Amino acid sequence: MQRMFRMVVAAGVFTLLGGCQTLQQIDKGLYQVADAVSEEDRVTGQRSLSFAGRSEQIAQGNRYVEQILAKEKKEGRKVDAALDRSQYYRLVRVFDRIHTSSHLRSERWRPVLIDRDSFNAFTTGGTYIVVHLELMKQLKSDDELAAVLGHEIAHTVANHVFERQSHAQLSALARSNSARKGGYQAAFTHESEREADRIGILYSSLAGFDPMAASRIWARQYKLEGNARALFAHDHPVNAERQSETAKVGQAVRQYYQPGKQNPQYARLLKDNVLWQQSQGAKAGEGGGVQALLGTAFGAYVQHEQAKQEARRQQAQANFVKAIESRLKLEKTSSPNARTLDTVWRYREGPLLKQVVMGLLLKKGDKTLRSVAHVPGQVRAGGQFKARFTLPAGVTAAQLKSMQGRFYLDDALPVR
Repeated sequence: MQRMFRMVVAAGVFTLLGGCQTLQQIDKGLYQVADAVSEEDRVTGQRSLSFAGRSEQIAQGNRYVEQILAKEKKEGRKVDAALDRSQYYRLVRVFDRIHTSSHLRSERWRPVLIDRDSFNAFTTGGTYIVVHLELMKQLKSDDELAAVLGHEIAHTVANHVFERQSHAQLSALARSNSARKGGYQAAFTHESEREADRIGILYSSLAGFDPMAASRIWARQYKLEGNARALFAHDHPVNAERQSETAKVGQAVRQYYQPGKQNPQYARLLKDNVLWQQSQGAKAGEGGGVQALLGTAFGAYVQHEQAKQEARRQQAQANFVKAIESRLKLEKTSSPNARTLDTVWRYREGPLLKQVVMGLLLKKGDKTLRSVAHVPGQVRAGGQFKARFTLPAGVTAAQLKSMQGRFYLDDALPVR
């Protein structure tokens, strides 16, 4: 709100100056207007929409995490070293190396470990990074942990939390129909996630961690979870796409990787590297105001259009998967052992398919369990294909008859 107030004041000042002051003063006024609604990207030097300055971001973001910590204490749940000493010290050790190779190394951050059984970590735009204990247990190496921590720091570096908040506020003011749709809101974050992956992988490489670790995480998640394209709107790129994209980034920045130690050129490489070259904008009063204002407006417009295109792409793929699913018929099931379910399907009609993944949803108490089966090779219309499921932990083949469940097509792509 303070920044919104400064924007209004700055706009008023600019109006008064416009008729009687020099172009230099007008440009400074324009810069004040732009600075009130945007931030200079620490990575590229370009401007991104934000109604909150860094001090406000830290205050807001930290307040949210401190509320979580207060609730953990009130409910008697342990955090940090009291929760798991070994995993917490591992978290701190890896985080310190990533943080000191990042754009925010001058800020004092605190990693927090909380007791949750989900594969997740997050930041809120302040100076905390919150990591779930289950994620720590599932990550196979410090290299993989570094990839996750670098990604989360990158969200704050690139102003994603408050950029999205500011876009939502503008969309509400503009009464944008497309921006209110769930698919658009999910798609808006896709490029943010991709950008955070790129930045985070660079941080990993500069800090001496294997930059290919991120692609290994998403390859494993794809094997375990598939893509679930038609189940819900994804606010992250699906696992298969993410594995491919992070592998390309990892290969690109591998040249900066010095195993186990920080690259001595890290400060220079944060500005100029194979992923980006930081632009230097003109100063206020020297064309910087016009540049900043136009850059903010154009950047917001481009992001809006990209989100709409991504939402359309996602919806088209989800519609394709649903259409193919309607042409599948389950013909046979069998269980060669207690943990395995074999299925035989007939694909009645449609295009030649690749990367077919079948899914199984099971209801156990108040939990929904998911298993996927990757179908090798291509699937032709008029023929049969087999899908083998490994049942979720705690479920046996003998229990399936008494459980609620359904099969679904997790993903498929046409062969072009």
